Amino acid sequence: MDIRWEERGWERLSPRAGRRRLPGWDATAGLVAGDTGALLFDTGATPREGAALRADTGALLGPGRHVTRVALSHPHFDHVLGTAAFPEAEVYGAVGLAELLARGGGALYEDAVREGMDAAEAAGARDALVPPGHAVSGELALDLGGLQVLLANVGPGHTAHDLALLVPGADGAAPVLFCGDLVEESGEPQAGPDAIPGRWPAALDRLLALGGEDAVYVPGHGAVVDAAFVRAQRDALAVRFGVSR
Repeated sequence: MDIRWEERGWERLSPRAGRRRLPGWDATAGLVAGDTGALLFDTGATPREGAALRADTGALLGPGRHVTRVALSHPHFDHVLGTAAFPEAEVYGAVGLAELLARGGGALYEDAVREGMDAAEAAGARDALVPPGHAVSGELALDLGGLQVLLANVGPGHTAHDLALLVPGADGAAPVLFCGDLVEESGEPQAGPDAIPGRWPAALDRLLALGGEDAVYVPGHGAVVDAAFVRAQRDALAVRFGVSR
C-alpha cells in the first residue's frame, strides 16, 4: 500500500502510519492503515475537526476504504470530540473511559470554552459526544489486515484513562508509539485536576518498555521524539511531583 501522506498535509511515520497536528490546540491525530482496516488515534476537538479528518483519511486510504476503528488516548476535549464523524467505526478507550464520558459532557464543554472554543460549537460537540464501546484493560491486539497493532492501557498518569497505540516496525521501519498526552514536546506536560501525578512517571516507564530504544514516540502535542526524550521527561516529572525512582 502506497500512502501519499504528505500530499494531504500528514507526517509520514512509517509506510503504514502517519499523523497530523491539528490546528487550534495542536493535538495529534494518528492513522494506521492495514490491508482491510484502518485505525484513527484521536479525533480532534469538534465534530468539524472530525469531519475534516474523515475527509483526509478517506483520501489517504483510497476509494472504498474508511476508518474502521477509533482509539481515544484520554478524556480531554481536544482529543475526543470529533468521534461522531466516524459512526461506522468501533471505538476503543481505556477501561472506565466510556462511563466517564457518558456523564462528563458538561466538563468537556466547560474545558473547551475555557480554552477558547466558541460556546455554540462546544455545545454541539458535547451533544454529539461518543463514548467508546470497547474497553481496554491491559493490552489488546487488533488485526487491521496484514498488520497487527497493540492498544495498551498504560496509565494512570496524565489522566486516569491513558491509552497508547503501538505500531510494530517492519521492512526496516522503526516501531511507532502514539503516546497521547502522557508525552508532550511543545511544552511542559500539563497536569490538570484529573491527573494522577504520583503514577505518571511509571506510565512513561511502561511506554518505554513497549516501544524500546528504537521506536518513534508520538506525543499528544508537538514534534515526534525518541526514547531519550521520553526518559528525560519521565525523570523531570518524577522531580516535579516528588516521585522516587
